[in-house]
Amino acid sequence: MAKVAHSLNILFLFALLLSFGSGGNLRLVNGQCVQKTWCVAKPSSDEATLLANINYACSQVDCRIMQRGCPCFSPDNLINHASIAMNLYYQSRGRNRWNCDFKNSALIVTTDPSYGNCIYDFD
Repeated sequence: MAKVAHSLNILFLFALLLSFGSGGNLRLVNGQCVQKTWCVAKPSSDEATLLANINYACSQVDCRIMQRGCPCFSPDNLINHASIAMNLYYQSRGRNRWNCDFKNSALIVTTDPSYGNCIYDFD
């Protein structure tokens, strides 16, 4: 048992060191070091698609974080709100690539899209 605990401690330290080298975008999942990812709207998406994505995602997850007066309200535009809603959905469903498709109007990114007080890493 002590050997297993020691191995997990070593794995955690390794992930921590890698995290510093990767800008903090690594996390441990089931004992494995995994690159953090986020789901955002494709800039080329049309307004109707972005609105449909917001409506769908927010029917499945709590999107209050992007309401007026909340940290992710500004900038108040469709692509920003769609990215937040889509990422909330993606993260709530386990960050599976198929949960960030939205009829091919989304991208999985490895650079944290957080800004100001709007934090995209909702874990």
